[in-house]
Amino acid sequence: MLLTATVLVGLITALVTTKQRVSHIFVAATAVLLVGGEIDTQTVLSHVTNSGIVTLILLLLAAIVLERTVLLSFLAKHIAHSKYLPSLIKMGALSAIASSILNNTAVVATMMRAVMKSQLHAPQRLLIPLSYFSVLGGTLTLVGTSTNLVVSGLVAAQDGPNIAVFDFLPIGAALVVGCGAVVVLVSRWLPQHTTDESLESQYFIEAAVAPSSPLIGKTVIKNGLRALDGLFLAEIVRGDTLISPVKPNDVIQADDKLLFCGDVRRVHQITAVSGLNTFNKGDLPATNLREVLVSPESILVGKTLKQVGFRARFDAAVIGLSREGKTVSGKLGNNPIQSGDKLMLAVGPDFERRQNISRNFFLLSDYKTFQPLSMVQNTAAIAGFLAAIAAGALGFMSLIEGLTLYLVLMVGSNVVDSSQLRRRFPFELLTILVCALSLASAVQVSGLATSVTQVFLAQINGLPTVAVLFGLILLTVLLTETMTNTAAAALMVPIALSIADGLQLNAMPWVMAVAYGASACFISPFGYQTNLMVMSAGEYRPADFIRVGWPVTLVYIAIVTVLIPIVFPFDSV
Repeated sequence: MLLTATVLVGLITALVTTKQRVSHIFVAATAVLLVGGEIDTQTVLSHVTNSGIVTLILLLLAAIVLERTVLLSFLAKHIAHSKYLPSLIKMGALSAIASSILNNTAVVATMMRAVMKSQLHAPQRLLIPLSYFSVLGGTLTLVGTSTNLVVSGLVAAQDGPNIAVFDFLPIGAALVVGCGAVVVLVSRWLPQHTTDESLESQYFIEAAVAPSSPLIGKTVIKNGLRALDGLFLAEIVRGDTLISPVKPNDVIQADDKLLFCGDVRRVHQITAVSGLNTFNKGDLPATNLREVLVSPESILVGKTLKQVGFRARFDAAVIGLSREGKTVSGKLGNNPIQSGDKLMLAVGPDFERRQNISRNFFLLSDYKTFQPLSMVQNTAAIAGFLAAIAAGALGFMSLIEGLTLYLVLMVGSNVVDSSQLRRRFPFELLTILVCALSLASAVQVSGLATSVTQVFLAQINGLPTVAVLFGLILLTVLLTETMTNTAAAALMVPIALSIADGLQLNAMPWVMAVAYGASACFISPFGYQTNLMVMSAGEYRPADFIRVGWPVTLVYIAIVTVLIPIVFPFDSV
């Protein structure tokens, strides 16, 4: 029991204080428990084929099919309005509805492009609300967000109550209306200035001084590096030394890395300088620039450009990197990439045909990386998914059967290629879930769950049940804001089930409290992927999320605390 408790404390500490992949942290914790004999290999493997987890994976794969349809692009084309308030409300309603059946990351990625292209309103007035409304829309159904699916899978795996597709709808609808109204009211606190057009964004452009360069031994000003139109020599990286700011009389040396900032569209001025080596070696045109956001599923996360062989893998070169609204300086090739980073790429002719683009990046333009579906294929994909969900909800067949049949038909009719599903298979989420269930097994078998529950029940003795529920919601929200929604859900589901068991009450209110609490990420840009996406695209600062997020969070917690006992009564078992 002591080992299990120590591992759990270490797990939570690592999730809160480090930037390691969540899956890596869970795997490490599970490995310690395996070596320590708290769980066995058979226990871990049994969770891989758990019906709840299989359902979750199938739903996520089905969402990949829907992303290929015209549904999202159609909605994105209809969010604009000449006046700000109607535009905000229209965008909020459409993104919430779309997020109730589609992955909200895909919803935000698609609508974000439309918002940034629009000349009617400053993108910064709309991007945070877009993320918030997509989060709220995800609370409408079981399939609306991976958080709901994670909770459902974990609960089913531990013989908890069955969560149906539309169990979330009553409270979710109240959240969309109530919190949506707050989002509209606080939107006036968002920054007023516009962001730069995507290709005018400020980046550092790196160029290396060749060993035989005529620039060597001459000052910056004599080399004409201070007279470039629209570009400014901001830094020089010399070995392990960073020279900043650069002075006119600084002398250029061999192998120096020169970092220019400014309008990347003027990068041809750098490529024209004799003796400077840039990304452009003749086969990547400097005019073919694309801005992208790094996906949380990307193989780049936690690695440097050199480690992944970026140029060969994507037929593109990174000429600029922006993180959390700030330009990243230093050697681009040595900077570990993070989820949500914004990259400026110079792309080659094969970039569009690469099959790994959609998994690794969200494109901040209308650049297509796949062939559009025909009208028949679009209709089949959308209608087939709705039919599978309806069949599962009405009990005609299980969700596993319905979704498996749907995916087989979609692959067979060439709506989606099996290689696309394979490339975007959610291995990381599967790893987290299997490890989380293994940890839950260790907590149960070691007796830690019983001990913690007894101590907890002694502390809350005499408190109203709704107060205990409020505490569970608040704790889940705090964990979501400080780590990630998936990790928070995985940690809190066993606690919720233990509380329900200890109080001899229906488990449904408690697991739903975790589901809603794990989706309430409005204050921190780091706890929810869509927040991180709009932070990079809109060049927000964390203070912007705090300013508008805290009133939304307070109203969210209040609505959930009041409505859960009404919709899911505290019945004794």
